[in-house]
Amino acid sequence: MILTGAARLAGVMGWPVAHSRSPRIHGYWLEEKGIDGAYLPLAVRPEALGAALAALPVLGFRGCNLTAPHKEAALACMATLSETARRIGAVNTVTVGADGALHGDNTDGFGFISHLRREAPAWEPLAPACVLGAGGAARAVVDALAAAGAAEIRVVNRSPERAAALAEAAGAGVRPLPWEEREAALAGCGLLVNTTQLGQVGKPALELDLGRLPTDAVVYDLVYAPLETALLRAARARGNRAVDGLGMLIHQARPGFAAWFGADADASAALRSFAAAGL
Repeated sequence: MILTGAARLAGVMGWPVAHSRSPRIHGYWLEEKGIDGAYLPLAVRPEALGAALAALPVLGFRGCNLTAPHKEAALACMATLSETARRIGAVNTVTVGADGALHGDNTDGFGFISHLRREAPAWEPLAPACVLGAGGAARAVVDALAAAGAAEIRVVNRSPERAAALAEAAGAGVRPLPWEEREAALAGCGLLVNTTQLGQVGKPALELDLGRLPTDAVVYDLVYAPLETALLRAARARGNRAVDGLGMLIHQARPGFAAWFGADADASAALRSFAAAGL
């Protein structure tokens, strides 16, 4: 597509950012819908985040996504925050207002629950859920599960202090557990979610025996590089419904695309194939 001087601009800030699939996802939608716009990868060092965000309205950007390590640091740079971003304590979607003010939102939970319901429509928040990790992604997942009505959420993390802090912030029904009890925590669960980077390309393996997890439980791995993680492979081998993390990335992008480019976007099978190329 040939851009004009009226092109709408957005992008993703991260450090590093070359690995991000977001430009591919938004670029697909822009091309599909014939929108005069561009979505750019913006490599921003942590110490330059404030200046980079302040430059968005100056440069005519309508907003941006934020990826690691900027999501929590961006809170202090926003003029306003959504209640979701405030609860989670992280921003992943920034919108520039007509007056140039920055509004921060968090769509990770929306992306997670939307994808979960599409890929595992039979899932119900009745049995306990087990969440591995206690970082920003875990906070978004726990927030979404609580909003969906999950009665019990077990948060298992290497740092007990972080798990306890997440549970305290999330409220009743969230139970922190030490990493050593991760396999025992699977007993009776209807959903297992890995929000850690364990099992990702270049990261250590996730060591987890699924023996105590019911075979009708859903196993969701936020890792999408590789798409078929060892956790998902083990889950499928024993009959569990297995869901990879690429769909969450696609679904969390939809609200930002609508805000910046003025059009609704669909998480189609064709887009997924395009986004997955090279993974």
